[in-house]
Amino acid sequence: MGWGSGTADYPYLVTPLDAITNRSAADGTRVFSLLDDNNLRAAARTAAGKDVAIVFVTADSGETYIVEFNAADRNNLQAWHHGVDLIKAVAAVNNNTIVVVHTVGPIVVEAWIDHPNVTALVWCGLPGQESGNSMVDVLYGDYNPSGRLPYTIGKSIDDYSAKVDYTFSLGIVRIPYTDGLFVDYRHFDAANITPRYEFGFGLSYSTFEYSQLIISGSVPTEPPPTGFGSSLHPSLHNPVFTVSFHLKNTGSVAGHETPQLYLSRPPSTQSPPYILRGFDSVFLHPSESTVVSFQLSRYDLSVWNVITQKWEVPRGDTRVIVAASSRDHRLSGVIAV
Repeated sequence: MGWGSGTADYPYLVTPLDAITNRSAADGTRVFSLLDDNNLRAAARTAAGKDVAIVFVTADSGETYIVEFNAADRNNLQAWHHGVDLIKAVAAVNNNTIVVVHTVGPIVVEAWIDHPNVTALVWCGLPGQESGNSMVDVLYGDYNPSGRLPYTIGKSIDDYSAKVDYTFSLGIVRIPYTDGLFVDYRHFDAANITPRYEFGFGLSYSTFEYSQLIISGSVPTEPPPTGFGSSLHPSLHNPVFTVSFHLKNTGSVAGHETPQLYLSRPPSTQSPPYILRGFDSVFLHPSESTVVSFQLSRYDLSVWNVITQKWEVPRGDTRVIVAASSRDHRLSGVIAV
Protein backbone atom coordinates (compact mmCIF):
# COMPACT_ATOMS: atom_id res chain seq x y z
CA MET A 1 0.00 0.00 0.00
CA GLY A 2 2.93 2.34 0.49
CA TRP A 3 3.00 4.96 3.19
CA GLY A 4 2.38 8.68 3.57
CA SER A 5 -0.60 10.86 2.71
CA GLY A 6 -1.54 8.80 -0.34
CA THR A 7 -1.91 5.47 1.41
CA ALA A 8 -5.17 3.68 2.21
CA ASP A 9 -6.27 0.63 4.18
CA TYR A 10 -7.57 -2.45 2.35
CA PRO A 11 -11.14 -3.36 3.31
CA TYR A 12 -9.80 -6.93 3.13
CA LEU A 13 -6.78 -8.70 1.64
CA VAL A 14 -6.59 -12.07 -0.09
CA THR A 15 -2.90 -12.92 0.28
CA PRO A 16 -1.09 -15.05 -2.31
CA LEU A 17 -0.50 -17.81 0.25
CA ASP A 18 -4.19 -17.93 1.17
CA ALA A 19 -5.24 -18.08 -2.48
CA ILE A 20 -2.73 -20.81 -3.35
CA THR A 21 -3.74 -22.80 -0.27
CA ASN A 22 -7.42 -22.54 -1.20
CA ARG A 23 -6.68 -23.65 -4.75
CA SER A 24 -4.51 -26.55 -3.59
CA ALA A 25 -7.33 -27.81 -1.38
CA ALA A 26 -9.58 -27.95 -4.43
CA ASP A 27 -6.89 -29.59 -6.58
CA GLY A 28 -5.70 -32.07 -3.98
CA THR A 29 -2.13 -30.75 -3.99
CA ARG A 30 0.12 -29.94 -1.00
CA VAL A 31 1.58 -26.54 -0.16
CA PHE A 32 4.70 -25.91 1.91
CA SER A 33 5.42 -22.30 2.84
CA LEU A 34 7.93 -20.10 4.61
CA LEU A 35 7.27 -16.47 5.55
CA ASP A 36 10.76 -15.61 6.80
CA ASP A 37 12.61 -13.88 3.97
CA ASN A 38 15.88 -13.81 5.90
CA ASN A 39 16.16 -17.54 6.60
CA LEU A 40 17.74 -18.65 3.34
CA ARG A 41 18.60 -22.15 4.56
CA ALA A 42 15.00 -22.78 5.60
CA ALA A 43 13.84 -21.40 2.24
CA ALA A 44 16.08 -23.88 0.42
CA ARG A 45 14.86 -26.76 2.58
CA THR A 46 11.25 -25.81 1.94
CA ALA A 47 11.73 -25.59 -1.84
CA ALA A 48 13.88 -28.68 -2.31
CA GLY A 49 12.16 -31.66 -3.91
CA LYS A 50 8.94 -29.81 -4.73
CA ASP A 51 7.29 -29.75 -8.17
CA VAL A 52 7.34 -25.96 -8.22
CA ALA A 53 8.72 -23.22 -5.98
CA ILE A 54 7.18 -19.74 -5.98
CA VAL A 55 9.35 -16.95 -4.58
CA PHE A 56 7.81 -13.59 -3.73
CA VAL A 57 9.88 -10.39 -3.70
CA THR A 58 8.83 -6.80 -3.23
CA ALA A 59 9.91 -3.16 -3.35
CA ASP A 60 7.71 -0.49 -1.80
CA SER A 61 7.75 3.30 -1.51
CA GLY A 62 5.92 6.23 0.02
CA GLU A 63 6.63 9.71 1.34
CA THR A 64 7.82 11.58 4.44
CA TYR A 65 8.69 8.64 6.68
CA ILE A 66 11.70 6.32 6.77
CA VAL A 67 10.59 2.72 6.27
CA GLU A 68 13.15 -0.10 6.38
CA PHE A 69 15.93 2.44 5.88
CA ASN A 70 14.26 3.87 2.78
CA ALA A 71 13.95 7.62 3.30
CA ALA A 72 10.44 8.28 1.99
CA ASP A 73 10.94 6.81 -1.49
CA ARG A 74 13.18 3.95 -2.61
CA ASN A 75 16.95 4.20 -2.25
CA ASN A 76 17.68 2.05 -5.29
CA LEU A 77 16.20 -0.43 -7.75
CA GLN A 78 16.82 -3.55 -5.68
CA ALA A 79 14.26 -5.95 -4.24
CA TRP A 80 13.69 -5.52 -0.51
CA HIS A 81 14.28 -8.13 2.22
CA HIS A 82 17.31 -9.74 0.55
CA GLY A 83 15.08 -10.69 -2.37
CA VAL A 84 17.97 -11.50 -4.72
CA ASP A 85 19.57 -13.88 -2.20
CA LEU A 86 16.21 -15.51 -1.55
CA ILE A 87 15.62 -16.19 -5.25
CA LYS A 88 19.12 -17.60 -5.68
CA ALA A 89 18.78 -19.86 -2.65
CA VAL A 90 15.51 -21.34 -3.89
CA ALA A 91 16.56 -21.61 -7.55
CA ALA A 92 19.69 -23.48 -6.48
CA VAL A 93 17.57 -26.40 -5.25
CA ASN A 94 14.44 -26.27 -7.42
CA ASN A 95 14.48 -26.44 -11.22
CA ASN A 96 11.00 -24.96 -11.58
CA THR A 97 11.26 -21.68 -9.69
CA ILE A 98 8.67 -18.99 -10.42
CA VAL A 99 9.44 -15.46 -9.24
CA VAL A 100 6.50 -13.19 -8.38
CA VAL A 101 7.26 -9.47 -8.07
CA HIS A 102 5.07 -6.99 -6.17
CA THR A 103 6.58 -3.55 -6.62
CA VAL A 104 5.79 0.11 -7.17
CA GLY A 105 8.07 0.30 -10.21
CA PRO A 106 11.04 -1.35 -11.90
CA ILE A 107 13.64 -3.36 -10.04
CA VAL A 108 16.87 -4.73 -11.48
CA VAL A 109 16.52 -8.48 -12.12
CA GLU A 110 19.87 -9.24 -13.75
CA ALA A 111 21.27 -11.25 -10.83
CA TRP A 112 18.74 -14.04 -11.34
CA ILE A 113 16.64 -13.60 -14.48
CA ASP A 114 18.89 -15.87 -16.60
CA HIS A 115 19.22 -18.57 -13.94
CA PRO A 116 18.37 -21.87 -15.69
CA ASN A 117 16.03 -22.87 -12.87
CA VAL A 118 13.97 -19.66 -13.00
CA THR A 119 11.21 -20.74 -15.36
CA ALA A 120 8.81 -17.79 -15.11
CA LEU A 121 8.51 -14.21 -13.91
CA VAL A 122 5.08 -12.89 -12.89
CA TRP A 123 5.14 -9.10 -12.53
CA CYS A 124 2.12 -8.33 -10.35
CA GLY A 125 2.84 -4.66 -9.67
CA LEU A 126 0.28 -3.42 -7.11
CA PRO A 127 -2.76 -5.70 -7.46
CA GLY A 128 -4.61 -4.56 -4.33
CA GLN A 129 -7.06 -6.43 -2.13
CA GLU A 130 -7.58 -9.35 -4.56
CA SER A 131 -3.84 -9.85 -4.91
CA GLY A 132 -3.78 -13.58 -4.26
CA ASN A 133 -6.81 -14.50 -6.37
CA SER A 134 -5.63 -12.51 -9.38
CA MET A 135 -2.19 -14.11 -9.21
CA VAL A 136 -3.61 -17.63 -8.91
CA ASP A 137 -5.87 -17.02 -11.92
CA VAL A 138 -2.79 -16.32 -14.04
CA LEU A 139 -0.47 -18.96 -12.54
CA TYR A 140 -3.01 -21.75 -12.97
CA GLY A 141 -3.98 -20.69 -16.49
CA ASP A 142 -7.57 -19.77 -15.64
CA TYR A 143 -7.06 -16.30 -17.09
CA ASN A 144 -4.87 -15.23 -19.98
CA PRO A 145 -2.71 -12.32 -18.75
CA SER A 146 -2.86 -9.15 -20.82
CA GLY A 147 -1.01 -6.63 -18.67
CA ARG A 148 1.69 -4.47 -20.26
CA LEU A 149 4.57 -2.70 -18.55
CA PRO A 150 3.89 1.04 -18.00
CA TYR A 151 7.64 1.58 -17.57
CA THR A 152 10.94 0.16 -18.80
CA ILE A 153 12.85 -2.39 -16.74
CA GLY A 154 16.52 -1.62 -17.35
CA LYS A 155 19.50 -3.83 -16.71
CA SER A 156 21.10 -1.29 -14.36
CA ILE A 157 20.11 1.84 -12.48
CA ASP A 158 22.65 3.62 -14.67
CA ASP A 159 20.51 2.87 -17.73
CA TYR A 160 17.95 5.46 -16.62
CA SER A 161 18.15 9.17 -17.38
CA ALA A 162 17.13 10.24 -13.86
CA LYS A 163 19.33 9.51 -10.85
CA VAL A 164 18.72 9.51 -7.10
CA ASP A 165 20.16 12.55 -5.30
CA TYR A 166 21.69 11.17 -2.11
CA THR A 167 22.75 14.56 -0.76
CA PHE A 168 20.83 16.12 2.11
CA SER A 169 20.03 19.80 2.35
CA LEU A 170 17.59 21.94 4.27
CA GLY A 171 17.61 24.45 1.45
CA ILE A 172 15.82 24.38 -1.88
CA VAL A 173 16.95 21.47 -4.02
CA ARG A 174 17.60 22.64 -7.56
CA ILE A 175 16.95 19.97 -10.17
CA PRO A 176 17.93 20.61 -13.79
CA TYR A 177 15.20 19.02 -15.88
CA THR A 178 17.41 18.47 -18.90
CA ASP A 179 15.78 15.22 -20.06
CA GLY A 180 13.03 17.02 -21.95
CA LEU A 181 10.90 14.40 -23.70
CA PHE A 182 13.60 11.76 -23.34
CA VAL A 183 12.17 9.91 -20.34
CA ASP A 184 11.84 6.14 -19.82
CA TYR A 185 11.50 4.27 -23.14
CA ARG A 186 12.22 7.45 -25.10
CA HIS A 187 15.56 7.76 -23.33
CA PHE A 188 16.37 4.07 -23.84
CA ASP A 189 15.56 4.36 -27.55
CA ALA A 190 17.49 7.59 -28.09
CA ALA A 191 20.56 6.33 -26.21
CA ASN A 192 20.33 2.92 -27.91
CA ILE A 193 20.23 1.10 -24.56
CA THR A 194 18.88 -2.45 -24.63
CA PRO A 195 16.47 -2.90 -21.72
CA ARG A 196 15.70 -6.15 -19.95
CA TYR A 197 11.97 -5.60 -20.56
CA GLU A 198 10.77 -2.64 -22.57
CA PHE A 199 7.85 -0.30 -22.04
CA GLY A 200 4.64 -1.95 -23.23
CA PHE A 201 6.02 -5.49 -22.90
CA GLY A 202 3.91 -8.38 -21.66
CA LEU A 203 3.46 -12.03 -22.54
CA SER A 204 0.30 -13.99 -23.25
CA TYR A 205 -0.71 -17.64 -23.29
CA SER A 206 -1.65 -17.09 -26.93
CA THR A 207 -0.09 -15.54 -30.04
CA PHE A 208 -1.38 -12.73 -32.23
CA GLU A 209 -0.79 -11.77 -35.85
CA TYR A 210 -0.81 -8.19 -37.17
CA SER A 211 -1.46 -7.50 -40.88
CA GLN A 212 -2.93 -5.21 -43.57
CA LEU A 213 -2.03 -1.74 -42.28
CA ILE A 214 -4.07 1.08 -43.83
CA ILE A 215 -3.47 4.80 -43.16
CA SER A 216 -6.07 7.27 -44.44
CA GLY A 217 -6.64 11.00 -43.99
CA SER A 218 -4.90 14.32 -44.52
CA VAL A 219 -3.53 17.25 -42.55
CA PRO A 220 -5.88 20.28 -42.55
CA THR A 221 -4.63 23.25 -44.53
CA GLU A 222 -5.90 25.99 -42.21
CA PRO A 223 -3.31 27.58 -39.91
CA PRO A 224 -3.04 26.07 -36.42
CA PRO A 225 -4.21 28.07 -33.39
CA THR A 226 -1.57 30.13 -31.63
CA GLY A 227 -0.85 31.67 -28.25
CA PHE A 228 -1.82 30.94 -24.69
CA GLY A 229 -4.14 27.96 -24.27
CA SER A 230 -3.92 26.96 -27.92
CA SER A 231 -3.17 23.34 -26.99
CA LEU A 232 -6.81 23.07 -25.86
CA HIS A 233 -8.26 24.34 -29.15
CA PRO A 234 -10.76 21.78 -30.54
CA SER A 235 -9.28 21.96 -34.04
CA LEU A 236 -6.07 20.39 -32.73
CA HIS A 237 -7.86 17.36 -31.31
CA ASN A 238 -10.25 16.44 -34.11
CA PRO A 239 -9.25 13.18 -35.87
CA VAL A 240 -7.38 13.78 -39.14
CA PHE A 241 -5.92 10.32 -39.79
CA THR A 242 -7.21 6.79 -39.24
CA VAL A 243 -4.77 3.92 -38.77
CA SER A 244 -6.36 0.49 -39.14
CA PHE A 245 -5.06 -3.06 -39.33
CA HIS A 246 -6.13 -6.67 -38.92
CA LEU A 247 -5.44 -8.49 -35.66
CA LYS A 248 -5.81 -12.27 -35.38
CA ASN A 249 -5.48 -14.69 -32.47
CA THR A 250 -3.26 -17.42 -33.95
CA GLY A 251 -2.95 -19.41 -30.73
CA SER A 252 -5.17 -21.91 -28.93
CA VAL A 253 -6.20 -19.74 -25.96
CA ALA A 254 -8.67 -16.86 -25.88
CA GLY A 255 -7.29 -13.61 -24.52
CA HIS A 256 -6.57 -9.93 -24.89
CA GLU A 257 -3.87 -8.40 -27.04
CA THR A 258 -2.72 -4.82 -26.44
CA PRO A 259 -1.68 -3.22 -29.75
CA GLN A 260 0.15 0.08 -29.44
CA LEU A 261 0.55 2.98 -31.88
CA TYR A 262 3.84 4.88 -32.04
CA LEU A 263 4.97 7.80 -34.18
CA SER A 264 8.52 8.44 -35.38
CA ARG A 265 8.77 12.10 -36.36
CA PRO A 266 11.14 13.62 -38.95
CA PRO A 267 14.76 14.03 -37.75
CA SER A 268 14.44 17.81 -38.02
CA THR A 269 12.16 17.83 -34.96
CA GLN A 270 14.85 16.31 -32.69
CA SER A 271 12.10 14.25 -31.12
CA PRO A 272 12.47 10.88 -29.38
CA PRO A 273 12.77 8.01 -31.88
CA TYR A 274 9.29 6.71 -31.01
CA ILE A 275 6.38 8.32 -29.17
CA LEU A 276 3.29 6.43 -28.00
CA ARG A 277 0.10 7.89 -29.43
CA GLY A 278 -2.50 5.21 -28.74
CA PHE A 279 -3.22 1.70 -27.48
CA ASP A 280 -6.14 -0.68 -27.10
CA SER A 281 -7.05 -3.95 -25.39
CA VAL A 282 -8.67 -6.37 -27.84
CA PHE A 283 -10.23 -9.71 -26.84
CA LEU A 284 -10.13 -12.50 -29.40
CA HIS A 285 -11.01 -16.17 -29.37
CA PRO A 286 -8.65 -18.65 -31.06
CA SER A 287 -8.57 -18.09 -34.86
CA GLU A 288 -10.76 -15.00 -34.47
CA SER A 289 -9.69 -11.78 -36.20
CA THR A 290 -10.89 -8.19 -36.16
CA VAL A 291 -10.05 -4.78 -37.57
CA VAL A 292 -8.49 -2.42 -35.02
CA SER A 293 -8.49 1.33 -35.65
CA PHE A 294 -6.66 4.25 -34.07
CA GLN A 295 -7.40 7.93 -34.62
CA LEU A 296 -4.64 10.51 -34.95
CA SER A 297 -5.33 14.19 -34.39
CA ARG A 298 -3.39 17.19 -35.58
CA TYR A 299 -2.09 17.52 -32.03
CA ASP A 300 -0.74 13.93 -32.13
CA LEU A 301 1.32 14.81 -35.21
CA SER A 302 2.46 18.25 -34.08
CA VAL A 303 5.47 19.66 -32.25
CA TRP A 304 5.55 22.95 -30.36
CA ASN A 305 7.36 25.70 -32.27
CA VAL A 306 8.88 28.00 -29.66
CA ILE A 307 9.43 30.79 -32.21
CA THR A 308 5.97 30.91 -33.76
CA GLN A 309 4.24 29.78 -30.54
CA LYS A 310 2.21 27.21 -32.47
CA TRP A 311 1.65 23.46 -32.58
CA GLU A 312 2.89 22.69 -36.07
CA VAL A 313 2.92 19.48 -38.10
CA PRO A 314 6.56 19.08 -39.17
CA ARG A 315 7.47 18.82 -42.84
CA GLY A 316 8.74 15.45 -43.98
CA ASP A 317 7.87 11.82 -43.33
CA THR A 318 6.34 10.75 -40.04
CA ARG A 319 6.52 6.99 -39.61
CA VAL A 320 3.51 5.23 -38.12
CA ILE A 321 4.30 2.03 -36.21
CA VAL A 322 1.82 -0.52 -34.89
CA ALA A 323 3.54 -2.57 -32.22
CA ALA A 324 3.13 -5.15 -29.47
CA SER A 325 5.55 -3.14 -27.31
CA SER A 326 7.86 -0.17 -27.70
CA ARG A 327 10.48 -2.50 -29.22
CA ASP A 328 8.29 -5.13 -30.86
CA HIS A 329 7.23 -3.35 -34.07
CA ARG A 330 4.79 -5.31 -36.22
CA LEU A 331 3.58 -2.91 -38.95
CA SER A 332 4.75 0.44 -40.28
CA GLY A 333 3.68 3.10 -42.73
CA VAL A 334 4.34 6.74 -43.53
CA ILE A 335 2.46 10.02 -43.31
CA ALA A 336 4.12 12.46 -45.72
CA VAL A 337 3.71 16.19 -45.21
